[in-house]
Amino acid sequence: MAALAVAERTEAPLLEVISLSKHFAGVNALQDVSLDVRPGEILGLLGENGAGKSTLLKILSGAQPPSSGQVVFSGSDYRPSSPDAAKRAGIITIYQELSLIPTLSVAENIFIGRAPTTTLGLIDWRRMRRETRTHTARVGLSVDPDTPVSALSVAEQQLVEIARALSLDGRMIIMDEPTSALTEAEVQKLLGIMDRLRREGVAIMFVTHRLEEASSICDRVTVLRDGRLAGHLLRVDGQSIPIPEIIEKMVGRAASELYARPNRRQAAGEVRLSVRGLRTVRDPEAPHAIVLDGIDLDLRAGEILGIAGLVGSGRTELARAIFGADRIAAGTVTLDGQAIEPKSPADAIELGIGLVPEDRKHQAIFAKLAIQQNFSVAALGDYSNKAGFMAEGRERQALAEYRKALSIRMASPEQPIEGLSGGNQQKVIIARWLTRNPKVLIVDEPTRGVDVGAKAEVHQILVQLASRGIAVMMISSELPEVLAVSDRIVTMRKGRITGEMPADEATEEKLMALMTLNQRQGDA
Repeated sequence: MAALAVAERTEAPLLEVISLSKHFAGVNALQDVSLDVRPGEILGLLGENGAGKSTLLKILSGAQPPSSGQVVFSGSDYRPSSPDAAKRAGIITIYQELSLIPTLSVAENIFIGRAPTTTLGLIDWRRMRRETRTHTARVGLSVDPDTPVSALSVAEQQLVEIARALSLDGRMIIMDEPTSALTEAEVQKLLGIMDRLRREGVAIMFVTHRLEEASSICDRVTVLRDGRLAGHLLRVDGQSIPIPEIIEKMVGRAASELYARPNRRQAAGEVRLSVRGLRTVRDPEAPHAIVLDGIDLDLRAGEILGIAGLVGSGRTELARAIFGADRIAAGTVTLDGQAIEPKSPADAIELGIGLVPEDRKHQAIFAKLAIQQNFSVAALGDYSNKAGFMAEGRERQALAEYRKALSIRMASPEQPIEGLSGGNQQKVIIARWLTRNPKVLIVDEPTRGVDVGAKAEVHQILVQLASRGIAVMMISSELPEVLAVSDRIVTMRKGRITGEMPADEATEEKLMALMTLNQRQGDA
């Protein structure tokens, strides 16, 4: 999104946070944090996982009280006793995990618990539908108010959440990672709606890991680090806020270090995985609905092969086909020169193939289970005795070794994995596969939802895996990441490979051309 020309705002703040602190059992989650948000302004709240963002949001949303400090909203002392009290005051929080009820309609979700009634005390459905259309139109959503939320896309559900916030007369909306599950086109639409709300005078606090979005849409950003205020950055002369400056405040070191090429290793070995003429279809009953169309590629032992492509290019589908999660309609896959036909992920795992999926929360972790259980789930046979019971000592010792090797920060192995940061969750998932000593490891979006400081750690881990002789296939939407970590890069578009080059010869411009222009010319 293009940088917007935003004049320096002079009106009084709508929200003021003054020397706010929050302590938990000797841990300072927030320490003396101050910030403000003005009407008609988008403030980015940024920081690594564990920086204190979530704690601040819980205080502002009424889920937790502060230990000390003051919050002033609309000129009055603000101490909400509950999330409902915060909503009544005019601060609405939209979380990454949407709070809609899928079986109810759009109208019912927007007016849940406060449906308009007739003089007889019955629900006034006509009025509720009419007002729903007004609110959804304000956010650019054109759907029938009676449509079940389950029938909507994630992006449309996000807009329903925003429409509900506006129906509550929210003067300030807090958006917590609203773009994490959206396509690029959906992201741009959401940012456009945020800009429209800003122009209508709504204040927005925008929490995101995607720094390019914060840079382009925010009037200011406030950065937290280790529970303290690291600084504020302001848009100057309508230009985007420089991402390197944001990163430096977030991690305390220069941005160039984060995407620096990790220490390299020896040359790649023999071909470990080979794919020829790979073809998959979305529906076996409709063979014309091709997803992957004649994919040819080789992956060598000790190599990191980067797969680059826009959303819908077939990158994830390629990973799923190799891992046995999607049926292969045609073509061959060989592993160490032997033809393989994995019919399921279980088959692929037994063959020595591992997959770290892009949707960590729904496809990789068991959120309520302990870190220990999440770690060992792919190799239960290695951590059980002859009687079939878990050998907990052996299991615990293995996790301790990987905890040290991968620098996994946790309180204890019994801690639920949902309590870890995104970066540490990702390390546990990688450790899960390492315990099986895979021949091939496919990592899809390895740093999605991971803070900028942890990115470099994950990158170095991938390099270490390749140094052990593991063949690594890395799929990423971030071209700087592809360039930094890969030895060789393959580009895709519309289920086809459009190019290949050594990473040392690649640039973002070359890759983008192969991902878009060249294939379009071929399509023509």
